[in-house]
Amino acid sequence: MTDRADVPPDVLSRLSRVCLALPEAYQEPAWVGVRWRIRKKTFAHVATIDPERQRAYARAAGTAESICSLTFRSTGDELHALSNAGHPFFKPDWSPEVIGMIIDDGVDWDEVAELLTDSYCVRAPKKLAALVHGPV
Repeated sequence: MTDRADVPPDVLSRLSRVCLALPEAYQEPAWVGVRWRIRKKTFAHVATIDPERQRAYARAAGTAESICSLTFRSTGDELHALSNAGHPFFKPDWSPEVIGMIIDDGVDWDEVAELLTDSYCVRAPKKLAALVHGPV
């Protein structure tokens, strides 16, 4: 059963504000937490990860404690940089372009907004991505 109450309301509100401002983006319940999609493609997912229940996430994040985790898409040099940046970023092994980020007290919300916008552009049709970043 999906549990959206696991995501701190202030985190969910901030992420929703950024994601839902993007053309045709929508929010829906995920298997755990909440995800944002463009058409039928997920570009962001937030959940509080319980290491006993979401072992792959916990292993990727290198944690044995519950954490609030945001996953999103990235490519190219940014993907490489984030994959090797260390905390708060981590690189799950289930998709080549997915990056994870631990959302904690030190989160840079301006950086999160930029990363989510870029993730949207990775997944969105070129016409919609151009509305955000200009012609590709």
